[in-house]
This record gives sequence, C-alpha cells and structure tokens, in this order.
Amino acid sequence: MTVEVNDSNFEEVVLKSEKLVIIDFWAEWCGPCRMVDPIIKEISEEYAGRVLAAKVDVDSNPGISSKLGIRNIPTVMFFKDGKMVDKQVGAVPKSYFISKLEPLL
Repeated sequence: MTVEVNDSNFEEVVLKSEKLVIIDFWAEWCGPCRMVDPIIKEISEEYAGRVLAAKVDVDSNPGISSKLGIRNIPTVMFFKDGKMVDKQVGAVPKSYFISKLEPLL
C-alpha cells in the first residue's frame, strides 16, 4: 500500500520515518507516471514492513515539489534517516528501482 504525502505531512511521514522511504512524484496527466505507479505499488507490497512507499501529486503539492527541486516527472526519490540518498527521474523498469533500493536496506 502506498501513502499519500502532501505539503503538510511530508516532514512527519518521510523525514521522521524509521524505514527507507521511496517517494513517487507524479501528476494525473503524466503518461510515464502511469507506467511507474504499478511498480511502486508492487514494491510497497513486496517490501512491506521494510520500505514505506509514498506518492506526491505535484500539482496539488507545489510546496514540497518546489523545495525538493522536482522539475520533471515521474521522479522517484529514496529517503533514509531523513535524507535523500538517491533518485530516479523518468520511467524505468522495476528491476532498476530494486537495484537502487536493495543496497539501501
């Protein structure tokens, strides 16, 4: 299951999380975002208990998107211990996300 993150709960959900957080920055009108969405959902199920999967709608949450410098979507960021440790811009296969995720666990 993915968690909806917004401007008001980003700090609490992401920065204070004890788990590795993978955040998908997306928008409804974005075609490549629709390709990444099921991958993030699969990762959230396969890594349940170890990884928190979150989604941020960039159109509804311009504050956090701007603060993190999101210029292109989809952008997937990996946060560990309150810090961004990796990111991927653009749609890529699930195996690519796993290759970034595994070393961070």
